[in-house]
Amino acid sequence: MPQPADFLFENVSAFTADPNRPFAQAVAVQANRIVFVGPRPQARAFAGKTTRIIDARSASLLPGFIDSHFHMLYGALNLDGMQLEPATNYERLSQIVRSYAAEHANDTWLAGTGLRYNSGPGNTPLNRHHLDALASDRPVYINAYDGHTSWGNTLALKMAGIFQGGRSGPNSEIVLDENGQATGELREPGAYQVMSDMVPKPDESRKRTLLKKALQLAASLGVTSVHNMDGNQEQAALYSGLDDLGELTCRIYLAYSVSPHTSLEDLQREALSMKGTLTRKMLRSGCVKFFIDGVIESYTGLLVAAYSDDPSTHGAANYELDHYQRLVAQADRLGLQVFTHSVGDLGVRTVLDAYANARRLNGSRDSRHRVEHIELIHPADLGRFKELGVLASMQPLHAPARVDDSDIWPNRVGRERWPYSFAWQTLRQAGATLVFGSDWPVVTLDPLRAVAHAMTRLPWEPSMPDQRQSLTDTLMAYTHSAAYAEFQENTKGQIKAGFLADLVLLPKDIFATPPSEIASLKPVLTMVDGRVVYEV
Repeated sequence: MPQPADFLFENVSAFTADPNRPFAQAVAVQANRIVFVGPRPQARAFAGKTTRIIDARSASLLPGFIDSHFHMLYGALNLDGMQLEPATNYERLSQIVRSYAAEHANDTWLAGTGLRYNSGPGNTPLNRHHLDALASDRPVYINAYDGHTSWGNTLALKMAGIFQGGRSGPNSEIVLDENGQATGELREPGAYQVMSDMVPKPDESRKRTLLKKALQLAASLGVTSVHNMDGNQEQAALYSGLDDLGELTCRIYLAYSVSPHTSLEDLQREALSMKGTLTRKMLRSGCVKFFIDGVIESYTGLLVAAYSDDPSTHGAANYELDHYQRLVAQADRLGLQVFTHSVGDLGVRTVLDAYANARRLNGSRDSRHRVEHIELIHPADLGRFKELGVLASMQPLHAPARVDDSDIWPNRVGRERWPYSFAWQTLRQAGATLVFGSDWPVVTLDPLRAVAHAMTRLPWEPSMPDQRQSLTDTLMAYTHSAAYAEFQENTKGQIKAGFLADLVLLPKDIFATPPSEIASLKPVLTMVDGRVVYEV
């Protein structure tokens, strides 16, 4: 007789993400491992006096969702301040700012995040005058939902010393009007960092409180692992501290952030230190993160051909390309996995070129390097993902559902490039391995909303390729493939005997749920490492 299990899930419609046994009716968990997957009659052998038996009543049990592109601390800190995601127009923005200002009369700055582009009156570009009309007696600092553009009112611009412009970093711009004065729009961190640094920051106690709030949110949505894209030693210490207290309820794969100022020596020292010290079951490292370009919305994404609505620019790279290639080759030589943010088609090509160069210099290995986002790809580069063994890390909720005034992205690239925009299925058919994530806090971290969007997104025009994903492919991109993308495919991402007990139980069978209704599903139980971390 087997040892009694701690948990026995019966009458489940379990999607296992295991190609050899894709579905099962019962799952047993002992300590932090899955010990049985199969039919219900055989599972009864694992039931003992102390076993908690959960009758799922034919609802879906899934491997815990692995979010392959995430910003844990950045997202947690954004849970403070003005929450601007609901501001779909200037009138709603006005309500949020004025209400927040009245409720926080003692705050020295009015700071918020989550704003969409073109949030001025009548969906026009936002400027300092619009913000002055909402609050002129205190500095206002607002960050876009994607973190690539910020806006300040006149007082904030003057306090930051950039009202008349100033120096900005690579691929960044303090936008000026015809009089040489700042409009209030600051493109990329090189332009807005000086203002951002002036906004009061939470102390260590508040950071831990917000991190725990973010972890609770992730657990409530079934997210059991994340690939954290902006790591450093400070974050490593924060997460390690929570882990020591048993309060880290989500597994974190922490990338070391590389900037254009990073030297080869810094890369080797810092990234290898994180890889060597972060070997916990809940916290690991061994990867590095670059940004080769910005975003389409602010003309900082790097394009092969000029922007359709501004033919004067192709965007720009954040790095001198020789420096980027040297850093990538060094990371590859050190055995590190490389992630690179790239939204534009020339950005994607530049990244693939660097990965190919690293292979030529260092030899071929199972590197699993990744391109993050791939919002636009040139057709000539589609087959290179399979050829180089590079993973396509994409975020379903980044893709606009339609072409209208609610999103400026489609008009930036122009109709002729729409067929290669957010080209999930086109990449899949070209042999690429896709992994999915949210890029939280850029969009919601709710994976079921992303699953629904991946399945229901329609072409922007009838003649365009259909990029919709099947439910199975989408779930695999959030589980089995996502585990593969962090070299953990033999440990997690499947409901399989011997694998880690990271599980999410839904209220009904997801395969019997219409795709349009999947977004409304909410987990009823989330388990991480054999421990229930959320339950309704």
